[in-house]
Amino acid sequence: MQGALPGNSRSRMIVPPIPLGKLIGRGMVGGLVATTMMDLVMIGIFVAAGKPPSTCFSIVGDTVAHLIAYQNPSANVALGLTAHYLIGPLLGALFGVILRFFPALRVDSWKKAILYAVLYAEVVSQPMLILTPIFLRMTASETLAWFGGAFGMHLIWGCVFGTVSR
Repeated sequence: MQGALPGNSRSRMIVPPIPLGKLIGRGMVGGLVATTMMDLVMIGIFVAAGKPPSTCFSIVGDTVAHLIAYQNPSANVALGLTAHYLIGPLLGALFGVILRFFPALRVDSWKKAILYAVLYAEVVSQPMLILTPIFLRMTASETLAWFGGAFGMHLIWGCVFGTVSR
């Protein structure tokens, strides 16, 4: 990969590839931090709306329970919490792997790092998000609220992830 020498935008140098392990580690840490920040905002919103703070984890847990045919409703909050904190860092690690094999995606500015992370979060989350309205048989208005909220939360995830993992 080529990069500009500091202080001279016309000079170029060869930048060695970042080791895969380092990219995966950055991605996992970034994914964990981003998931935590997203969840804190989400919990705050639910509490402000007068709903239990575990509402989203319950919804995610119900979706996972339907996906794996697990029928223990009392454990769905724990299942949702576990799924959230496995998926966030794993998606971060996957982003690190993608960066390793597509060097053109490596960036040298905060704006591009955040832009790529937000786009990645929004695109990669869609296949998972579509399962909830299907499995939980949401109405049209519930589905719209679900996708609107998910868009906002994954926007936060992408911004934090792009900042932390850069």
